Order: sequence, then C-alpha cells, then structure tokens
Amino acid sequence: MVEQRPVHNSEVYLLRQTPYQNVPPLSPPSPITPAEDDYCTPIEPLSLSQPAIAACDEKLALEERLVSAVHVLHTETTALQRITQLYSSDRVARDGFNRAVEAITRRQGDQGKNGKVVVVGVGKSGHIAKKLVATFNSLAIQAVFLHPTEALHGDLGQIGRNDTLLLITFSGKTQELLLLLPHLDKTLPLILLTSHTRPETCELIRLRPDTILLPAPIHEAETVSFGVSAPTTSTTVALTVGDALAIVASQELHSTTGVASVFARNHPGGAIGAALRRPREDVVRNLVVPLDAIGHLDSNSPITGADVLRAGYASPSGWVRLSNGAVIAPPRIRCLAAADLARHVCDDLTWLVTPQTAFVPMAADATVRHAAEWLRELMRRRQQNLPPSASEVLAQESERDADQDGSIVAVMEKGICIGLVEAAKVLHQEAESNK
Repeated sequence: MVEQRPVHNSEVYLLRQTPYQNVPPLSPPSPITPAEDDYCTPIEPLSLSQPAIAACDEKLALEERLVSAVHVLHTETTALQRITQLYSSDRVARDGFNRAVEAITRRQGDQGKNGKVVVVGVGKSGHIAKKLVATFNSLAIQAVFLHPTEALHGDLGQIGRNDTLLLITFSGKTQELLLLLPHLDKTLPLILLTSHTRPETCELIRLRPDTILLPAPIHEAETVSFGVSAPTTSTTVALTVGDALAIVASQELHSTTGVASVFARNHPGGAIGAALRRPREDVVRNLVVPLDAIGHLDSNSPITGADVLRAGYASPSGWVRLSNGAVIAPPRIRCLAAADLARHVCDDLTWLVTPQTAFVPMAADATVRHAAEWLRELMRRRQQNLPPSASEVLAQESERDADQDGSIVAVMEKGICIGLVEAAKVLHQEAESNK
C-alpha cells in the first residue's frame, strides 16, 4: 500500500475561468541614433599623455610656491607677535626702550643743543638704518646715516657733541662697529639695536657697558625658518622696533603742535602730501551745503506746503530757497503734516522758513569744536533775552527740528557765503568726534 503525501514542486497554478495569456512586457525605447550630419561630441577617453602630466605638475608647482610664501608671512608675523610680547612684559626691554626715548628727546628737546640722531649700520642693517633716518626726519627728529667704514675715513665729523648714537647690528659683534667703537665719544648716549635680550651676552656692550640695549630678537634662526641665513625676519623685527622708537620720541617732542602737523609740514610732496593737503574733517567748510545744490522755488501764486514738499524732493540737497533769499532746511520739510500741504507758507507755516536776516555767519575754516561752542553760547544768550511768552514758541521749534532751535549757519569765505549748514548738524558732528 502506497502512503499518500503532499507533492512539493515549484509550479504555480492560477484558478480562473479565462486562461492567462503569457504576453511579454514592452521593451524600453531604443536610443535615437544620430544622423551622420548631426553634431555629436564624443566623451574623451582617460589620457595619461605627457601634456596632462605637465599641467598637473604646473598646478602643483604653483601651489608649492604659495605655500612657501604663506610660510614666510607666517614666520615674520610670529616674530612680530613675540617682539610685542617682549616689550609688553620683559623688564630689560622696557627699561631699554624708556632710556632710548629719553636719550633722544633730552638732546633734541633742550633749547640750544640742536642734537641729532646718528644711525650707524652696515649691510642689511645699514639699509634699515637709512630707512629709520628717513622716518626720524619726516617726524621732525633730526637724523643722519653714518657708514662705519666711511666714519673711520673722515665721516666722524658728522657726529656733534649733542648727538645721540644708534647702532644697528643683529649679531652684536659686527666687525666694522667694533672697530668704530673706540673712536666714538664716550660722553654721547649710545643705543644698540640688536638681537640680544641681555647685556651680558653682547660683545659690543661688554666693551662699552653704559650702552642702552634695545632688544630685537627673533623666535628662531632664519636658517631654520627658510634654510638660508639671509636677513629677513631679523630685519623686519629691527625695523619695527626702530619705527616704534621714532614714533614715540616724536610724540613726546611734539606733544604741543602734534605729530601730524609736523609730518605734514615735512612731507608736502607725493600722494601722502596730497592727502595731507585735503581739507581737514573737523572744519565747518566740510559740513557745508553749497548754494548751487539748493533748489529754487519761484512762484507768482502763494506757496503752499505741497509746493515746498515737491521742491524738496527735486532739490539735489533737499534744501529749498525762496525768491526772497529765505531757505527751508530738510528737517523742517520732514515735519510737514498732511494738513499742512494745503496751507500757505507765508501765512500759516511761518515756522517752516528761515529768513536771511536770521542766518548765523561763521568762517569756513572754523573748527567744528569752536563752532559748536560758539553756537551753544549764542543759543544761551538768545534764551536769556526771550520774553516769557516766547518760551512756548521756542519749545515748539525745538520739537519740530528735533535738535536745538533750528538755526542756519551761513559759511563765509573771504566775505562771501559759500553755503549753508544747520546748527544742529555742527553740534551733532562735534558730539560724534568726542566719542
């Protein structure tokens, strides 16, 4: 007897009345084959030819060039950061800088002495010395350059009995300076700009212990930074310390007149001189609205607030001038309300207009500070002379104008009015400059 078991297979039977039709799916569309005259750019195959390799090498070379440049910039920036820290905290460096400034200012500031700074250096230090001499002179500190070798052959005569000596040497043992040292007057103050941070390590200072040490070290040797001992970081640091000495000494010598004024007097040429000849920002002339920038409003019929508003928009400066010479400043135009547009200016809007007789004359070269002080004094006197009934009117004008009493300043040059400016603007400019 055969045992009945389920039959296992992989066939699937569909029980339906209509027999299933085995229809294959639609085929995907075939790509369109371009005609022979159609333009078709083939994909370039990967190429390892010589031109491709050369282009890659050139790009790598350019990148390596920029990496080297950034390394130099970073190294010199680090050196400047270290020298800043040194003069911020190191006692020897700070004491040396103070003594160096005193040596220069004492001999240049005393009346009748006419001392100068004699800067000595050779090689790259000599170039730094020449640049510092130019900086000293432009800041009204008399200075000359002295080559140590030429000094031994007659140029020692440049050194006067009231001079200050500034020697520049990175190593502190430059042979030319060592040969010159015995021939320098020991009564003259001697400043040494060098890489040494302590007097006991410097050979030149050991030969002359009263030398004022002005440290200018670098954080690592140039052979380590760049693989060559060419003066780069060391000259950058030396120049920076020398510039600091020149600026600070000049600030103390010319504290009354100001360094900027003496620099402008000594530098009339070039782009710097042209910039210094520009009008100063703190004079009234630079705040003026020229007369030709003020729009005119001439009308045979009575002028309304709407007429003033249109003229203000059309004016290059926003100011409006009437046929009788009176003016209307932009802040007052902005105070016009909707109800004022139909009103007549001469009858209902008298507060809008400032007549010529109310202009405050002022010199064009007056400083903003002096102009503001004079205007405040003028306003104080006006308020004292006002009757009690006028205090309310003054308060209304101040509220409309949002600042002071709305006075108009006529800026005068050689007796001619060159333009107008609001008193409020002068006072505002002075307040901004004092911040």
